[in-house]
Amino acid sequence: MKINTLLTGKIHRLGQEGASSGIKKKATSEKEKVSVLGLVNDEQADKKHHGGPEKALHHYALEHYEYWKNVLGISKPEVLYEGGFGENISTLDMDESTVCIGDKFRVGSVVLEVSQARQPCWKLNLRFGHPDMSRMVQDSLRTGWYYRVLEEGWIQAGNRFTLLDRTCPEWPLKKLLHVLYIDMKNEQLLEEMTHIAPLSESWKKTVRRRLETGEIENWNHRLYNK
Repeated sequence: MKINTLLTGKIHRLGQEGASSGIKKKATSEKEKVSVLGLVNDEQADKKHHGGPEKALHHYALEHYEYWKNVLGISKPEVLYEGGFGENISTLDMDESTVCIGDKFRVGSVVLEVSQARQPCWKLNLRFGHPDMSRMVQDSLRTGWYYRVLEEGWIQAGNRFTLLDRTCPEWPLKKLLHVLYIDMKNEQLLEEMTHIAPLSESWKKTVRRRLETGEIENWNHRLYNK
């Protein structure tokens, strides 16, 4: 497994609304510096919900694009290529079924740890020209995932992923997503999720609140900006 494409982007205006976003990424063949906040040459517009130590790098499976090309109603097929989902890393042979929470990888001179799956937001609706794109991504469980950076360094396209440690083999990302979005009131699995050490604190907070209240959180603001 290797980085098929490495991507960075600058903040720009998205859609007719002119929303500020860093989702538009471009491939780079250069060796890029990675800090605990991600690629030094990458930008995020909304740093409350994007980027930061727990979401330093976003990884999306290249194979998923074939699925989305067959989804009717996407009015912007020109974004159905690597970087379309705002990912920094695009690969083959890695997806939510094969990657587990807490997996540690060495890539180039960087050590990365899988911290959470992506929670899609409404800017995907603008990016793909479809009013429900964020919800469709969530329902498909093809969300991509984030890394925290354990060791800073340099990476570039072509660098191979070396699995250093798999601490939670029983928790592939697809299982986490299934509990969060489909089997939403499975108290046993929700309770187990609160004890997954490498899972990001924001996800644990969501799960604890669900267990305490017995209610599913409102997704309208995240998915539709409402």
